[in-house]
Amino acid sequence: MNTRRRQILKELNLLPVWRLKSDTTQHSEAAEPHVAESGNSPLPSESEKSTAQSPITQMDWDQLKAAVAHCVACPLSQTRTQTVFGVGAENADWLFVGEGPGAREDEIGEPFVGQAGKLLDQMLAAIHLKRGEQVYIANIVKCRPPNNRNPSANEALQCEPYLTRQIALIKPKLIVALGKVAAQNLLKCDDSISSLRGKVHDYSGIPLIVTYHPAYLLRSLPEKAKAWKDLCFAQSTMQSLR
Repeated sequence: MNTRRRQILKELNLLPVWRLKSDTTQHSEAAEPHVAESGNSPLPSESEKSTAQSPITQMDWDQLKAAVAHCVACPLSQTRTQTVFGVGAENADWLFVGEGPGAREDEIGEPFVGQAGKLLDQMLAAIHLKRGEQVYIANIVKCRPPNNRNPSANEALQCEPYLTRQIALIKPKLIVALGKVAAQNLLKCDDSISSLRGKVHDYSGIPLIVTYHPAYLLRSLPEKAKAWKDLCFAQSTMQSLR
């Protein structure tokens, strides 16, 4: 790690940095991280994480953006062009969450800017919403998975504290999960998207609705009618919250 990056992470109280083990574990996508600085404990268990006070939970927007920009918690940091933090109104009523950046997003640094992004903008317009106005858009992971594959469970886990903090700062009235990967990670389940659609789920006290990812709709045009029903359902749900 270069001196500049270490200095920034130290200022954000994010040291020690978690790294993947080398040698025999390097081939494994889910290899257990260890502490780069000696004398520290291993990565805590899920139960320990729930009680531990991560510095991320106390960050403001600027601190969180800087932490994401310099994150090296998983192997995606080694192949990204840049991180894709999120975009929109930071006090938005609506939060849309996808799975991860694609090639164009990795290049620009903004989520949903390719063909799927154009379709998402059309979907928003259909229910009288506009990117940046009472809408925030983010992803489960902040770095592009190679070849646009789905993020692994470990990659999503490493990025989860950042998204959790974004949601806490935004305080959205409604979350819309775009696609199976987003829905399963947010709801901590492995249910099919067909079984998750058409229902109001709960994410830490915030209503959550599931629909198809715009990239999937570009490949499966007949499903657009179902997505339209989901958007109408989301709109009526939002109206009931006001």
